[in-house]
Amino acid sequence: MSQLKSVQEKLRLIRVLRLLKKSYTYEELSKITGLPITVLNRYVRGKVLPSAERTRELLQLLLPYINLEEEVKKRIKFDERGFFDNMPVLSDTALMSLIAEEVAGRYLDKDVDKVLTAATDGIALGVHIARELGADIVYAKKKKEVGVEKFYEVSYVPSASGTVMTLYLPQWALKKGENVLIVDDVIRSGETQRALVEMTKQAGAKPIGMFFLVSVGDIVEKLQEEYEFPVESLIRLD
Repeated sequence: MSQLKSVQEKLRLIRVLRLLKKSYTYEELSKITGLPITVLNRYVRGKVLPSAERTRELLQLLLPYINLEEEVKKRIKFDERGFFDNMPVLSDTALMSLIAEEVAGRYLDKDVDKVLTAATDGIALGVHIARELGADIVYAKKKKEVGVEKFYEVSYVPSASGTVMTLYLPQWALKKGENVLIVDDVIRSGETQRALVEMTKQAGAKPIGMFFLVSVGDIVEKLQEEYEFPVESLIRLD
């Protein structure tokens, strides 16, 4: 194992421990791992990094205790009208990093050049995934920015509003022939994501997949019927 790979594994362990610490006490983690509480505390705080051998052993022990889908579900907050808030998910950097690792693992052989999302809610997820893939993150906005001369732009009508919406992306952000992974935190009707696909094609780039933290209803299945590339979500809400 290379030195870089070894460090990445150790940092992964720290993220796993920090996530588990939100559900388990140090006493419980000590029983699971057989390590003293003081040692676990140093790992969680990043004060000490374990050896490569201990890192592998601890990951093997601890990963079965993590279910990313359930971690996301228990953080989503619903109000009395049925609307939900996923900010507790997006703000949990340990959880987001582990989700990004899983997603990136599916696309490591796709040579992703850019991760594309729409401002602003999809940016947090996009940054985490782009970092794991070693790709750049770019995002379309609803307004043109001063200082940018040329844009890709796509207009569409969101089903819930009945008004025309336009997304803008600087033309330098996507180049012909680049492989693009489209991500977002939530997908409901799919109009925004279809616009991102169209924007990618305008640039002469290639959409190679879509990933969402949360999908509502059967929209993922509908998009999968439309497109040849993979369309996936971590959890589905009906």
